[in-house]
Amino acid sequence: MSRLVKSIAVVMAVIVTSNANAQINADQNLDSKQQAIVRISALTGKGDLAKLEAELNAGLEAGLTINQIKEAIMHVYAYAGFPRSLRGLQTFMAVLDERKANGIEDEMGAEASPIQDERSKYERGKSILEALSGVPETGPKTGYAAFAPTIEVFLKEHLFADIFERDVLTYIERELVTVSVLSSIGGVEPMLRSHFNLCLNVGLTPDQLQQFVGVIKSTVGKKEAEAAQNVLDEVLKSKH
Repeated sequence: MSRLVKSIAVVMAVIVTSNANAQINADQNLDSKQQAIVRISALTGKGDLAKLEAELNAGLEAGLTINQIKEAIMHVYAYAGFPRSLRGLQTFMAVLDERKANGIEDEMGAEASPIQDERSKYERGKSILEALSGVPETGPKTGYAAFAPTIEVFLKEHLFADIFERDVLTYIERELVTVSVLSSIGGVEPMLRSHFNLCLNVGLTPDQLQQFVGVIKSTVGKKEAEAAQNVLDEVLKSKH
Protein backbone atom coordinates (compact mmCIF):
# COMPACT_ATOMS: atom_id res chain seq x y z
CA MET A 1 0.00 0.00 0.00
CA SER A 2 2.84 2.34 0.82
CA ARG A 3 4.37 1.79 -2.62
CA LEU A 4 1.03 2.54 -4.25
CA VAL A 5 0.66 5.78 -2.31
CA LYS A 6 4.18 6.80 -3.26
CA SER A 7 3.52 6.00 -6.92
CA ILE A 8 0.33 8.04 -6.92
CA ALA A 9 2.18 10.93 -5.25
CA VAL A 10 4.90 10.86 -7.91
CA VAL A 11 2.33 10.82 -10.72
CA MET A 12 0.41 13.72 -9.16
CA ALA A 13 3.60 15.70 -8.74
CA VAL A 14 4.46 15.19 -12.40
CA ILE A 15 0.96 16.28 -13.44
CA VAL A 16 1.06 19.39 -11.24
CA THR A 17 4.53 20.32 -12.50
CA SER A 18 3.49 19.79 -16.11
CA ASN A 19 0.40 21.94 -15.66
CA ALA A 20 2.42 24.68 -13.97
CA ASN A 21 4.99 24.66 -16.77
CA ALA A 22 2.24 24.76 -19.36
CA GLN A 23 0.74 27.80 -17.60
CA ILE A 24 4.11 29.55 -17.49
CA ASN A 25 4.69 28.86 -21.18
CA ALA A 26 1.18 30.06 -22.02
CA ASP A 27 1.79 33.27 -20.11
CA GLN A 28 4.85 33.95 -22.25
CA ASN A 29 2.73 34.11 -25.40
CA LEU A 30 0.17 36.56 -26.66
CA ASP A 31 -3.15 34.75 -26.83
CA SER A 32 -5.19 34.55 -30.03
CA LYS A 33 -7.33 37.56 -29.10
CA GLN A 34 -4.30 39.70 -28.31
CA GLN A 35 -2.65 38.75 -31.60
CA ALA A 36 -5.86 39.64 -33.42
CA ILE A 37 -5.89 43.06 -31.73
CA VAL A 38 -2.30 43.63 -32.88
CA ARG A 39 -3.09 42.72 -36.49
CA ILE A 40 -6.31 44.72 -36.67
CA SER A 41 -4.72 47.80 -35.09
CA ALA A 42 -1.57 47.68 -37.21
CA LEU A 43 -3.48 47.30 -40.47
CA THR A 44 -5.95 50.04 -39.52
CA GLY A 45 -3.06 52.38 -38.76
CA LYS A 46 -1.33 51.41 -42.00
CA GLY A 47 -4.52 51.79 -44.01
CA ASP A 48 -4.27 48.35 -45.62
CA LEU A 49 -8.00 47.73 -45.84
CA ALA A 50 -7.81 44.63 -48.03
CA LYS A 51 -5.75 42.74 -45.44
CA LEU A 52 -7.74 44.34 -42.62
CA GLU A 53 -10.95 42.73 -43.88
CA ALA A 54 -9.48 39.25 -43.46
CA GLU A 55 -8.07 40.05 -40.02
CA LEU A 56 -11.40 41.45 -38.83
CA ASN A 57 -13.02 38.13 -39.70
CA ALA A 58 -10.18 36.29 -37.94
CA GLY A 59 -10.57 38.48 -34.86
CA LEU A 60 -14.25 37.68 -34.58
CA GLU A 61 -13.52 33.99 -35.03
CA ALA A 62 -10.88 34.25 -32.27
CA GLY A 63 -13.58 35.42 -29.87
CA LEU A 64 -13.27 39.21 -29.89
CA THR A 65 -16.63 40.91 -29.51
CA ILE A 66 -17.93 43.52 -31.93
CA ASN A 67 -17.49 46.23 -29.28
CA GLN A 68 -13.91 45.19 -28.52
CA ILE A 69 -12.96 45.46 -32.18
CA LYS A 70 -14.80 48.77 -32.56
CA GLU A 71 -12.98 50.06 -29.48
CA ALA A 72 -9.58 49.02 -30.86
CA ILE A 73 -10.28 50.73 -34.19
CA MET A 74 -11.50 53.89 -32.44
CA HIS A 75 -8.38 53.88 -30.25
CA VAL A 76 -6.26 53.92 -33.40
CA TYR A 77 -7.37 57.46 -34.28
CA ALA A 78 -5.47 58.88 -31.29
CA TYR A 79 -2.23 57.79 -32.97
CA ALA A 80 -2.97 57.62 -36.72
CA GLY A 81 -5.80 60.12 -37.13
CA PHE A 82 -9.52 60.06 -37.83
CA PRO A 83 -9.22 59.10 -41.53
CA ARG A 84 -7.51 55.78 -40.77
CA SER A 85 -9.88 55.02 -37.91
CA LEU A 86 -13.01 55.88 -39.87
CA ARG A 87 -11.91 53.78 -42.85
CA GLY A 88 -11.27 50.92 -40.45
CA LEU A 89 -14.76 51.26 -39.00
CA GLN A 90 -16.30 51.36 -42.47
CA THR A 91 -14.43 48.19 -43.38
CA PHE A 92 -15.65 46.55 -40.17
CA MET A 93 -19.25 47.53 -40.97
CA ALA A 94 -18.95 45.82 -44.35
CA VAL A 95 -17.48 42.69 -42.75
CA LEU A 96 -20.32 42.49 -40.23
CA ASP A 97 -22.94 42.99 -42.95
CA GLU A 98 -21.42 40.14 -44.97
CA ARG A 99 -21.23 37.84 -41.98
CA LYS A 100 -24.83 38.60 -41.04
CA ALA A 101 -25.94 37.89 -44.62
CA ASN A 102 -24.21 34.52 -44.29
CA GLY A 103 -26.13 33.75 -41.13
CA ILE A 104 -23.32 34.49 -38.67
CA GLU A 105 -24.41 36.24 -35.48
CA ASP A 106 -21.44 37.80 -33.71
CA GLU A 107 -21.46 38.76 -30.03
CA MET A 108 -21.90 42.49 -29.45
CA GLY A 109 -20.14 42.46 -26.07
CA ALA A 110 -20.12 44.90 -23.17
CA GLU A 111 -20.42 48.65 -23.52
CA ALA A 112 -18.14 51.03 -21.60
CA SER A 113 -19.13 51.43 -17.96
CA PRO A 114 -20.46 54.83 -16.86
CA ILE A 115 -17.81 57.07 -15.30
CA GLN A 116 -18.53 57.56 -11.59
CA ASP A 117 -15.35 59.51 -10.76
CA GLU A 118 -16.25 63.14 -10.05
CA ARG A 119 -12.73 64.49 -10.44
CA SER A 120 -11.90 66.64 -13.46
CA LYS A 121 -10.94 64.84 -16.66
CA TYR A 122 -7.42 66.22 -16.28
CA GLU A 123 -7.04 64.70 -12.81
CA ARG A 124 -8.53 61.39 -13.94
CA GLY A 125 -6.21 61.28 -16.95
CA LYS A 126 -3.24 62.11 -14.77
CA SER A 127 -4.09 59.22 -12.43
CA ILE A 128 -4.45 56.80 -15.33
CA LEU A 129 -1.08 57.82 -16.77
CA GLU A 130 0.48 57.32 -13.34
CA ALA A 131 -1.06 53.84 -13.18
CA LEU A 132 0.26 53.01 -16.65
CA SER A 133 3.77 54.32 -16.06
CA GLY A 134 4.19 53.70 -12.35
CA VAL A 135 5.69 57.19 -12.11
CA PRO A 136 4.03 60.06 -10.17
CA GLU A 137 3.13 63.06 -12.33
CA THR A 138 4.86 65.68 -10.18
CA GLY A 139 7.32 68.46 -10.75
CA PRO A 140 7.55 71.10 -13.48
CA LYS A 141 6.64 70.24 -17.06
CA THR A 142 9.50 69.64 -19.47
CA GLY A 143 9.97 68.98 -23.17
CA TYR A 144 6.86 69.26 -25.36
CA ALA A 145 4.64 69.67 -22.27
CA ALA A 146 6.50 72.87 -21.34
CA PHE A 147 6.79 74.03 -24.95
CA ALA A 148 3.09 73.50 -25.74
CA PRO A 149 1.14 73.14 -22.46
CA THR A 150 -2.18 72.90 -24.28
CA ILE A 151 -1.31 69.57 -25.88
CA GLU A 152 -0.31 68.22 -22.48
CA VAL A 153 -3.84 69.04 -21.31
CA PHE A 154 -5.29 67.36 -24.41
CA LEU A 155 -3.27 64.22 -23.67
CA LYS A 156 -4.42 64.01 -20.05
CA GLU A 157 -8.07 64.91 -20.65
CA HIS A 158 -8.71 63.17 -23.94
CA LEU A 159 -6.20 60.37 -24.50
CA PHE A 160 -5.86 59.10 -20.95
CA ALA A 161 -9.31 60.07 -19.62
CA ASP A 162 -11.74 59.91 -22.53
CA ILE A 163 -10.06 56.95 -24.25
CA PHE A 164 -7.99 54.87 -21.82
CA GLU A 165 -10.68 55.20 -19.15
CA ARG A 166 -13.17 53.25 -21.27
CA ASP A 167 -13.14 49.71 -19.91
CA VAL A 168 -14.21 47.89 -23.08
CA LEU A 169 -10.49 47.12 -23.46
CA THR A 170 -7.97 46.53 -20.68
CA TYR A 171 -4.84 48.63 -20.26
CA ILE A 172 -2.83 45.73 -21.72
CA GLU A 173 -5.08 45.59 -24.78
CA ARG A 174 -4.94 49.37 -25.25
CA GLU A 175 -1.16 49.35 -25.05
CA LEU A 176 -1.08 46.56 -27.66
CA VAL A 177 -3.26 48.73 -29.91
CA THR A 178 -0.92 51.66 -29.34
CA VAL A 179 2.39 49.92 -30.07
CA SER A 180 0.80 48.22 -33.09
CA VAL A 181 -0.18 51.54 -34.63
CA LEU A 182 3.13 53.22 -33.77
CA SER A 183 5.05 50.30 -35.28
CA SER A 184 2.97 50.31 -38.46
CA ILE A 185 3.19 54.05 -39.21
CA GLY A 186 6.92 54.35 -38.41
CA GLY A 187 9.04 57.40 -37.69
CA VAL A 188 7.79 57.75 -34.09
CA GLU A 189 10.44 55.75 -32.27
CA PRO A 190 10.50 57.94 -29.10
CA MET A 191 6.77 57.33 -28.61
CA LEU A 192 7.16 53.63 -29.36
CA ARG A 193 9.93 53.44 -26.77
CA SER A 194 7.70 55.07 -24.15
CA HIS A 195 4.83 52.71 -24.88
CA PHE A 196 7.01 49.59 -24.84
CA ASN A 197 7.94 50.67 -21.31
CA LEU A 198 4.24 51.09 -20.49
CA CYS A 199 3.58 47.62 -21.92
CA LEU A 200 6.08 46.13 -19.51
CA ASN A 201 4.65 48.12 -16.61
CA VAL A 202 1.05 46.97 -17.18
CA GLY A 203 2.06 43.31 -17.30
CA LEU A 204 3.25 42.27 -20.76
CA THR A 205 6.47 40.24 -20.65
CA PRO A 206 9.62 40.66 -22.76
CA ASP A 207 8.80 37.36 -24.48
CA GLN A 208 5.33 38.59 -25.35
CA LEU A 209 6.78 41.80 -26.82
CA GLN A 210 9.26 39.76 -28.85
CA GLN A 211 6.30 37.78 -30.16
CA PHE A 212 4.53 41.08 -30.87
CA VAL A 213 7.37 42.07 -33.20
CA GLY A 214 6.95 38.76 -35.02
CA VAL A 215 3.25 39.47 -35.50
CA ILE A 216 4.10 42.91 -36.91
CA LYS A 217 6.55 41.29 -39.33
CA SER A 218 4.01 38.80 -40.64
CA THR A 219 1.21 41.37 -40.77
CA VAL A 220 2.78 44.65 -41.89
CA GLY A 221 6.30 43.90 -43.09
CA LYS A 222 9.96 43.28 -42.38
CA LYS A 223 10.96 46.96 -42.39
CA GLU A 224 8.44 47.92 -39.72
CA ALA A 225 9.32 44.87 -37.63
CA GLU A 226 13.04 45.62 -37.73
CA ALA A 227 12.44 49.19 -36.59
CA ALA A 228 10.22 47.96 -33.74
CA GLN A 229 12.79 45.32 -32.79
CA ASN A 230 15.53 47.95 -32.54
CA VAL A 231 13.43 50.04 -30.17
CA LEU A 232 12.41 47.02 -28.11
CA ASP A 233 16.04 45.90 -27.81
CA GLU A 234 16.95 49.33 -26.44
CA VAL A 235 14.11 49.22 -23.92
CA LEU A 236 14.94 45.72 -22.68
CA LYS A 237 18.65 46.52 -22.48
CA SER A 238 17.87 49.54 -20.30
CA LYS A 239 16.15 47.24 -17.81
CA HIS A 240 19.38 45.34 -17.04
